[in-house]
Amino acid sequence: YIVDVAASFQAKYTLEILHKHGMDKGQSIGTPMATKPKLDADLSGNPVDQTDYRSKIGSLMYLTSSRPDIVQAVCFCARYQSRPTEKHLKEVKRIFRYLRGTINIGIWYPKGSSFELTAFLDSNHAECIDSRKSTSGGIQFLGDKFVSWMSKKQNYTAMSSTQAEYMALSASCAQVM
Repeated sequence: YIVDVAASFQAKYTLEILHKHGMDKGQSIGTPMATKPKLDADLSGNPVDQTDYRSKIGSLMYLTSSRPDIVQAVCFCARYQSRPTEKHLKEVKRIFRYLRGTINIGIWYPKGSSFELTAFLDSNHAECIDSRKSTSGGIQFLGDKFVSWMSKKQNYTAMSSTQAEYMALSASCAQVM
């Protein structure tokens, strides 16, 4: 217990899911997702157990409530729950390997900071190889405290990077409101 600080940690839960999914041993890794190769539907890949894949994704989704550092990687992997392949499972296992080395990361809410609302957002253009849709990401702070974050594939296909940015801005403004 630390005076004047509220914190959100899920170290115990992280250890539990690492054990549950057989990922509690081995080498950790420094990032939750590789920059390349990018994930796609991988229609020619070897399918893996859909129930096990969904269980892993569900465990990770619950953890995103206190771990904004894994949100984008988990959301990318969650797109392929209907037909997961070895390629997708490899990326999910990478997230677990990252968690193994970052068990004690959480969110701190120190007392006494300002109440100025600040939002940051970004998008990519046509990042999804399967649909050519863009992904929006954003984070909101109240003073120096995290209050909200998101990563989401956009509903419409943007015709330009500018249009993708405007759609991300619209989503961020809606979240702030």
